[in-house]
Amino acid sequence: MWIFHGLYSKLLDGAPRHRSIVARVLGEDVAANATLAIGAGEVLLGLWVLSARAPRLCAAMQTVLLVVMNSLEIAFARDLLISPAGMVFLNLLLVAAAWRVALAPVFRDERGGGRKNSGAVS
Repeated sequence: MWIFHGLYSKLLDGAPRHRSIVARVLGEDVAANATLAIGAGEVLLGLWVLSARAPRLCAAMQTVLLVVMNSLEIAFARDLLISPAGMVFLNLLLVAAAWRVALAPVFRDERGGGRKNSGAVS
């Protein structure tokens, strides 16, 4: 989700509606550059998710970003959204999935920066 919307929808301008939403929230004068910056950030977040590094911090970051983004979009650009309720529902599913992965037993020990040792003898 992060990589698709960051790369296709924002960086490649595959969904110009995203730039319109950014313009409504941040202003038309910064919309083009802000949309590119947001898109790059989303791609980086997607790569972080795929890396499985610091999964709890990653899940927390996704949660905060989605709450902020959804709140701003609904407050300032509701008419540009395809389905505000649908967006919130799908993002709740994404947050639930992020936390399910982050709290999975394989990630309980984050001190090593990644997966927990399975206990197998090498």
